[in-house]
Amino acid sequence: MWLLLAFIVVPLVEIGLFIQVGGWIGLWPTLLIVLITAILGSYMVRTQGMMAMNQVRDSFNRLSDPSEPLAHGAMILFSGALLLTPGFFTDTIGFLLLIPGVRRWAFREIGKRVKVERHFTARGTESRMYTRDDVIDGEFEEVSNNKAPTHRPDQGPSGWTKH
Repeated sequence: MWLLLAFIVVPLVEIGLFIQVGGWIGLWPTLLIVLITAILGSYMVRTQGMMAMNQVRDSFNRLSDPSEPLAHGAMILFSGALLLTPGFFTDTIGFLLLIPGVRRWAFREIGKRVKVERHFTARGTESRMYTRDDVIDGEFEEVSNNKAPTHRPDQGPSGWTKH
């Protein structure tokens, strides 16, 4: 429902802003502003995206939790899409997401709505896992090809395939 509302409201807001700004400063300056924000935004997304990738790589090298650098990278990617979309409203949201403090705030707010459970591996290192109520816990055993059980024809279909 929220996505449908966004697809209806955002274009209407953008059209209204184009009409208002175009009426104040004229058509060509308005189009120039849209072009400059797209170029500047793509440059900023590229530089901050590389920094976010380095932070993700560093967190993997340190074996620390990569969720925050990954979330920052996703928000930078989303801001790039907003900045390449012509419009003043989307550009404003896109530039706001390029501010690290705004991304940290958004990460904290999203984190309040996501349940995270900590698990420890056999080596004693911490791992994080997002939980879901419909996950089925199970065990498995690897079977090599030469020890694989054979199906006997007198047993009928296995039930795993349609015959």
